[in-house]
Amino acid sequence: MPTEPPPSRWILPPADNVADGEIAGVGGDLAPGTLLAAYRQGLFPMRLRARGPIGWWSPDPRGVIPIDGLRVSRSLRRSCRRFDVRVDTAFEQVMRGCADPRRPHGWIDKKFIAAYTELHHLGWAHSVETWQTDDEGESALVGGLYGVAIGGLFAAESKFHRVADASKVALVGLVELLQSGGATLLDVQWTTPHLVSLGAVDVPRAEYLDRLADAIARAPMTTFVG
Repeated sequence: MPTEPPPSRWILPPADNVADGEIAGVGGDLAPGTLLAAYRQGLFPMRLRARGPIGWWSPDPRGVIPIDGLRVSRSLRRSCRRFDVRVDTAFEQVMRGCADPRRPHGWIDKKFIAAYTELHHLGWAHSVETWQTDDEGESALVGGLYGVAIGGLFAAESKFHRVADASKVALVGLVELLQSGGATLLDVQWTTPHLVSLGAVDVPRAEYLDRLADAIARAPMTTFVG
């Protein structure tokens, strides 16, 4: 079972108290208790700019992928056979892949990597990884994603790939885990054309918060209980 950290020393703003835009508050820290408190009330952290302050975001609408609504094309199904999907074997490596400075609009820095790795050690943050084996039998990490699991919620944070379709295959693996583990809510923060093609939809903030309250009240997903 995940280990509950000490509570945050900060009082985070309500996720539905955003007068204009998507940012409910600025500042605070990335301590485990702060991160969990944020996700439990519908917020997530991103820096406002590189090396800038932490913003606590609450988009409206919110992007989600219905647990039974992932669109897997025939070609993606074929790609799934080319990779080995693993869970929680290379969490920090996945975060570093997501933090590659060559990626545009990068915001994951060393402090975020340290914070979420600590949350991973406590049993709350998880990685789903795609590995590929070469002709000599050597296995390499070629894609993956990470996020936070609380009750029936999985809050997906970021993904990366070094080989075509590797991050998509990680998402397929994640959804299969969530389906078998009893999840009810897969949060992807914002929809993009890429995520919409995979089944992501927008939901109003109020609806998201209602679904979130139900999700986090559930027992931890069996697929992420060590």
